[in-house]
Amino acid sequence: MRAILVVNPQATSTTAGGRDVLAHALASQVKLDVVETDYRGHAMAVARSAARDGIDLVVAHGGDGTVNEVVNGLLADAVPPGAAPRAGGFATRTPERSGGDPAEIGRIPALGVVPGGSANVFARALGISADPVEATHQLLNALENDRSRRVGLGLADGHWFTFNSGLGWDADVVGRVAKRRGKQTTAALYLRAAVRSYFRPPLGRPALTIRVPGQEPTEVLTAFVSNTDPWSYLGQRAIHLNPGCSFETGLGLFALNGLGLPTVFKHVRHALTTKSNQRGRRLVRHDDVPMIRIDAAEPVNFQVDGDLVGQRTRVEFFSVPDALTVIV
Repeated sequence: MRAILVVNPQATSTTAGGRDVLAHALASQVKLDVVETDYRGHAMAVARSAARDGIDLVVAHGGDGTVNEVVNGLLADAVPPGAAPRAGGFATRTPERSGGDPAEIGRIPALGVVPGGSANVFARALGISADPVEATHQLLNALENDRSRRVGLGLADGHWFTFNSGLGWDADVVGRVAKRRGKQTTAALYLRAAVRSYFRPPLGRPALTIRVPGQEPTEVLTAFVSNTDPWSYLGQRAIHLNPGCSFETGLGLFALNGLGLPTVFKHVRHALTTKSNQRGRRLVRHDDVPMIRIDAAEPVNFQVDGDLVGQRTRVEFFSVPDALTVIV
């Protein structure tokens, strides 16, 4: 088996020593190349080349941003199957990927993950230990026993996401954190950014129109889209928005049409303390949907897997079943 280990040396819990231990352990089972990322997008470029070169496995050692880049690189030349609207859906365009038919690049490499970030949402959702040493043992055991899992992904405006995406408040928070964080990202930093973004939204609070197949359009002020549960973590505490969402279901939508303090406090407290489905007159929630379209009255911030992509006035989200093989 040919494999590439992609290491982000800037991730929260990656170290040179840990990288060497991981590389040595992997090299005992696979023919391994190691690449340390030097710039934003480097992991994506490495993974894309790996897919084109017929590499069997790409292991991401870093945070959720590194994993997201690797996933987008692995699937960069693939047309996502099932991304077109299903029966009963609203009329929309079919997303296109650069490069055309996935048959042109052959089989997509499997993905391995050894967490090295602060949240590691995707890895934790798969049951991978947050400790890099323990996660390495899990990966080696899975390789030895030929154990893997197919997972569904989300696709939003040409960007693949593994666990969440969103428009509005959460993307504002991501943008603020990105400007202030160093290597270490803390729960306190996210809390401060959330409070500042709530009281001083950088782009205001333009209305968002939600369109889900089979439902009437709904106007909201912020929208969270999930590909699995938990939606994210605040330190060690899981945030549950759509508890029934998983890598085997469609997307989950959690949106609020009002952001008054009582509404926000109620839903944030519920998300942090219980795993039951939320209800409320200000809440718009859908589970297991194949597609979602969100139109904004004015440009709003847009994030995927905790990274700010930019500003958008329209984003179409698609659920893509069985998109990727993960070694777990």
